[in-house]
Amino acid sequence: MSISTENIRNVVLLGHSGSGKTTLAETMLFEAKAIGRRGNVDAKNTVSDFTNIEQDKGNSIFSTLLHAKWKNSKINIIDTPGSDDFIGEVISSMKVADTALIVINAANGVEVGTEIIWEYVKDYNTPALFVVNQMDHEKANFQATLEQITNRFGHKVLPVQFPVQGGAGFNSIVDALRMVMYVFPEDGGKPDKQPIPESEMGRAQEMHNALVEAAAENDESLMEKFFDAGTLNEEELAKGLTIALATQQIYPVFCCSSERNMGSGRIMGFLNDIAPAPNARPEATLEDGSKIACTKEGENVMFIYKTLSEPQIGMVSYFKVYSGKVSPGMELYNPDNRSSERLNQIFEANGKIRSNVDELVAGDIGVTVKLKNTHTNNTLSNKGNELKIDKIKFPEARIRSAISPPAKGEMEKIMKVLHGLQEEDPTLIVEQNPQLKQTILHGQGQLHLDLIKYRMDKVNGLRLDFIKPKIPYRETITTSADESYRHKKQSGGSGQFAEVHLRIEPYYEGMPDPSGLTVRSRDEEELPWGGKFVFYWCIVGGSIDSKYINAIKKGIMQKMEEGPLTGSCCQNIRVSVYDGKMHSVDSNDMAFMIASAQAFKTAFEKAKPKLLEPIYDVEILCNGSIMGDVMGDLQTRRSIIQGMDADGHYQKIKAKVPLAEMYKYSSTLRSLSQGRAKFSRKFAEYQSVTGDIQAKVINENKNEMELA
Repeated sequence: MSISTENIRNVVLLGHSGSGKTTLAETMLFEAKAIGRRGNVDAKNTVSDFTNIEQDKGNSIFSTLLHAKWKNSKINIIDTPGSDDFIGEVISSMKVADTALIVINAANGVEVGTEIIWEYVKDYNTPALFVVNQMDHEKANFQATLEQITNRFGHKVLPVQFPVQGGAGFNSIVDALRMVMYVFPEDGGKPDKQPIPESEMGRAQEMHNALVEAAAENDESLMEKFFDAGTLNEEELAKGLTIALATQQIYPVFCCSSERNMGSGRIMGFLNDIAPAPNARPEATLEDGSKIACTKEGENVMFIYKTLSEPQIGMVSYFKVYSGKVSPGMELYNPDNRSSERLNQIFEANGKIRSNVDELVAGDIGVTVKLKNTHTNNTLSNKGNELKIDKIKFPEARIRSAISPPAKGEMEKIMKVLHGLQEEDPTLIVEQNPQLKQTILHGQGQLHLDLIKYRMDKVNGLRLDFIKPKIPYRETITTSADESYRHKKQSGGSGQFAEVHLRIEPYYEGMPDPSGLTVRSRDEEELPWGGKFVFYWCIVGGSIDSKYINAIKKGIMQKMEEGPLTGSCCQNIRVSVYDGKMHSVDSNDMAFMIASAQAFKTAFEKAKPKLLEPIYDVEILCNGSIMGDVMGDLQTRRSIIQGMDADGHYQKIKAKVPLAEMYKYSSTLRSLSQGRAKFSRKFAEYQSVTGDIQAKVINENKNEMELA
């Protein structure tokens, strides 16, 4: 018997690495009696973090779907990684969650990972509550952490609880919502409810009043009762807080020690009583901009938010039912690839433990296996409707590395596996770059790429090495030049003859037509690699027949794809063909392609060529104490600092950095900050390199060509 939509709670656990999300998830399952004993991260026996690589590394790498029954509700819990190298797992989980539970380390306070996650919480308009975890840590400071949360996330932050004391003596929590004190036994578990001590009553009453006011503000009838009675009863308070949380008018704050099982049961109770059900959230958006209601009676629509390949099982697909219901044997349609899929089995999941179910209704989250042609970000729905849930928007890659196979014969196998991994993980981009003649992996950080290498080796038995990727330089010119070239070849029978006279100029938007030439036609092309190529046909008197225009253009374009300086692509160049000669018998397309390519090459070398390099806008979020080190490192990378701004209690540094200087920056920043700084990058523009760097790159390219 499936549970009803209004009794489902979908919760995603978010937080910086080391905040204790996995331990909290384990304790929540234990409190709900979903498991009989609590596992331990160090013992490698938690329900979450069940893969071999997570147990080897001792950190969450994949999101893990869990669930527990609490009173009349089913609470789906998604545990996520803390490292932003695996931000794709976090974002995909947030897509299907209805409440975010942000876990904060009581000793470290609001860390940079929390700051980054908050941006996604706002993007998804997700109701959120904070849990100050590890209150038993010797350096735990609830009040300081609460102040950081309030300073960073605003006046909507409202504490529901506070500890009587933190550190080794932590065992009591004052709950200002229920106006009771929970006192826990030494080994945690079910607390004893006691009256709030007189010494803590003033603070508790002040917090309680703030919660009552917040609840009343979101409903007119509750506001009237509040004005009449000066307070609200428990049922009215729950109603008002449910509205306030669902509309992001409040962000409640709890405290606990998940390690000692103190406080997690109260959090589960709050999620059950106050957190919004899927049908209480705004309707989901479809790709065409329309909306779809979360109701069991609607069209059958399920969205694949995550896929993972498992040994002996194959492809495992995690999904949310956005409308209608799904059951085994059902056939649904994938409009993304125009194919049908049969759901042979559907499961509820607690990590690797999966239980068959007969039905999952709108709002629920589940698992299926062995879908033939359906991947992350695909929607399955009734055939004929072609409904598609708006896709997850993953962030741009932040690092790149070329790969080198141990043997040429293994490259085909490696590419097959890499494309499979890319289907699982949309934040991994596999690029076979014909200009650079390298296969390049783009990822979120060094840990991300190291994971790919680990999986290739341990799961697929394929070894690969990372090598420094080449830079996609561009070539252009800084002045105009005229040149001609005659191609003549005679070797028995018909020969080849073509002569081309052309002018090349640097191109810019709005420049006038070439002076001194009669323009017959103009063609402007957006180049696949960026920039423009403008071609003028200025032949007067028929010295070259117009039937050779395409051959001449093709010859020039071939040379632009492998520029004369370094073999890099050329851009923003205007070419005017104004004279030449042809032969009635020996002229042909090939002859004019060769002549135009050689004329372009010679003219290019005379037109003061310039090498351009890709420049990226880089943002670094770091603690003020290491800002000097980060800035110093940036200066060694030929960076131009654009500015510095305070972002909460962190500093945000903005800089323009050449891509050539970004290699292994992820590892350097991690080392400088002990993992407490984050960065993002986005392509900005191409800029000229200095003369010494241009000479160096040209020389390196020349040496490489000689060795090839």
